[in-house]
Amino acid sequence: MIGLCPAPAVLAILAILAVLLVWGGPARAEDGAVEGMAGPYGERLRYDAKGLTLAFPEQAVKLELGGRLHIDAGAAGFSRPGPSDAFPDTIAVRRSWIEPTLTVSRDWVIAFQYDFSDPILPINDAFVAWKGVPDTILTLGNMKVPFSLEWLQSNNDTLFTERSLANAFVPDRRFGFAVGHHGRAWTAVAGVFGDAASNGITGNGVAAAARATWAPILEERETLHLGLAGIHRRRARGDGDFGFSTPAETFLFARPFVDTGDLPDVARASRIGTEFAYRNGPFLLQAEYIRAEVERFAGPGGALPVLGFQGGYVEAGWVLNGDDRGYALVPDGGTSYATFKGVRVSESRRVTRGGIGVFELAARYSAIELDARGFRGGTERDVTVGLSWYPEPNLRLIASYINGRVRPGEAQADAFGTAAFSVDTVITRLQIYW
Repeated sequence: MIGLCPAPAVLAILAILAVLLVWGGPARAEDGAVEGMAGPYGERLRYDAKGLTLAFPEQAVKLELGGRLHIDAGAAGFSRPGPSDAFPDTIAVRRSWIEPTLTVSRDWVIAFQYDFSDPILPINDAFVAWKGVPDTILTLGNMKVPFSLEWLQSNNDTLFTERSLANAFVPDRRFGFAVGHHGRAWTAVAGVFGDAASNGITGNGVAAAARATWAPILEERETLHLGLAGIHRRRARGDGDFGFSTPAETFLFARPFVDTGDLPDVARASRIGTEFAYRNGPFLLQAEYIRAEVERFAGPGGALPVLGFQGGYVEAGWVLNGDDRGYALVPDGGTSYATFKGVRVSESRRVTRGGIGVFELAARYSAIELDARGFRGGTERDVTVGLSWYPEPNLRLIASYINGRVRPGEAQADAFGTAAFSVDTVITRLQIYW
């Protein structure tokens, strides 16, 4: 069964546009771009690996039309009989985004991302950024909360189809205001956030978040990255339920294996995360540890104990026959400072130019623990190995094998029982992005 997005016609248009961009026929310039003739007002239409760009040079206005289409397919096997609906679809659309970006006078950036395949949180980035102060970006709107190197990296560029188990502690995009500043090798960003724009902004308290990074080694082919981030959210009694869960590193699973369930009367939720990454040529090593604590309003019997949860991962990637992953210290707008970019495909390695593409091997160990003070949310340990093939700058195919060892919590006892089990998953992805 194929999971279709709510707008299949839009999905078809995205797919056609993606194919045209990947296998565009005209000969390209040295930078990989194709430019049309200038229009009556000096405007020029250009397409390259970043998509379509309409520029008005004299007015310093540029409109970029990007997008991404991720389609997953896979299968899973349990060490003991599992629920029949645990893995309902063997193929599904993971993402079908359209993402226009308008730049005005280089100081203003307006970004918007909409996911036609997500009926719950379709709005991703939807912000206005101002860069009128040197080395500073002010952003207002729906954006990523500045927390976790893995989260802030684009999902086009992560080593695997999904982020690690520890990403359960990272909030999704939220509406708020953020200020970022950077030096030659350091960054700092802080902001105040409510709920997601798709949820109406309010109803989940108010959070303060901050992240700082430093790169003591910052060379063209070598980078040492260190980071520290934190989030503190205060909530009212009338706010919605709060909890942590993880989708087992595979989108096709219908439910998480470990889950705190809805934690009622959460007054405060705090998270702190540490980051480490080292890049040397084609090799990348990256790791994070996240600690979360949840405080609840006092009940009839007095104060309730603080619940502490934790998770982390370590992963490595090796580009076998291509350029290394670059390091982006400053974003165009928003909060995604100090992240690693995707694998680049040179013109000579493109399949449509007679090459074999670029290959990348990757491995990861990740863990999460949602048990605390007699509370059982479950634990999970995953080992993942994967291979990515980049035949073209806009095209990526991923194949991964995941071995998970799970001890379910109380919230998942009805579906999976309480005994530990293991699950083996094979997941593939066709990824087109521009």
